[in-house]
Amino acid sequence: MALFLFLVLVAVVLGIIGAVAEGLGYLLIIGIVVLVAAVAFIALLWSRRSGRRPIR
Repeated sequence: MALFLFLVLVAVVLGIIGAVAEGLGYLLIIGIVVLVAAVAFIALLWSRRSGRRPIR
């Protein structure tokens, strides 16, 4: 979970810098890609956890 939060933080910072600084639009694109990767990562983790069922 800490990795997910770190990736989201990095994506937000890159997005802000890319949107504000002139000529650094590629940072905005990189921020969006990092955000999508973070969401895919957490979705993968949650799908693995939901598959485990306790044995009774």
